[in-house]
Amino acid sequence: MNNILYKIYKFSNSWTGTIIIVLFIIFFVAQAFRIPSGSMKDSLLIGDHLFAKKFAYGISMPHIPFIEQSIMPWSDSLRLIDGDTPKRGDIVIFRYPKNTKQHYVKRCVALPNDELFLNNKNLFIHFREGDEWIKNNYKDYELVVFMEKLWVKNPYRKNHPGIHNDDKIINNGRYHQELFNFAPIKVPEGNYFMMGDNRDHSNDSRFWGPVPYDNIEGTPWFIYFSVDDNWEIRWDRIGKTPTDLEAPIHLNKAIVERKITDKDDHGIY
Repeated sequence: MNNILYKIYKFSNSWTGTIIIVLFIIFFVAQAFRIPSGSMKDSLLIGDHLFAKKFAYGISMPHIPFIEQSIMPWSDSLRLIDGDTPKRGDIVIFRYPKNTKQHYVKRCVALPNDELFLNNKNLFIHFREGDEWIKNNYKDYELVVFMEKLWVKNPYRKNHPGIHNDDKIINNGRYHQELFNFAPIKVPEGNYFMMGDNRDHSNDSRFWGPVPYDNIEGTPWFIYFSVDDNWEIRWDRIGKTPTDLEAPIHLNKAIVERKITDKDDHGIY
């Protein structure tokens, strides 16, 4: 037994062993990503460096880092082993359907066979489980009846306070109509509808459609480094998971709402 452990130790200290171990981790356990855009602000910020949990939704086809070459170039498959599927509200890292060498990160807002539409920037979803399930599980949400179905208005904003709109983006003909309205659609089987939390500054499924399960790579695990535009390190974000980072957003929104209430009640701010 000691002889086997010694051989493993010697192998891991060799260049070959080190490369194999590093590639195994990148391919199957955790891969480093940097957030380059503000599409997930305020949940994830530009300059956040994070590890993705690669095994969260099965095992995607391993690709060699930087050149994004599949380890099986003779196959077009993007999935090696099926596993769990994204849940509603998950932040998901996936390969952009229009260019699979490019990774995107968005929030999953609808599952296969869910229906959704956008009206005046408000997201309405008819979950595939049906009206009775919606009534039992979304009692504290605004529900509307449309096309003889029950729809939930903005079902993710309570639990994910980083989701927001930009009041400066108005429907004046200068912006894509998909930011404001689109007709009801049903998410195809095996696909997931993704939207950025920074709703008016996100290139997502509203523009290029749902994401196939095969394109899904994983989910953000935790932030290992974060720096702002002035190259100041955001120490308060390091080591945090996306769930951890939502807590101060909840708190800040509660404080703002309390101040607004106080202003209304007492005439001062």
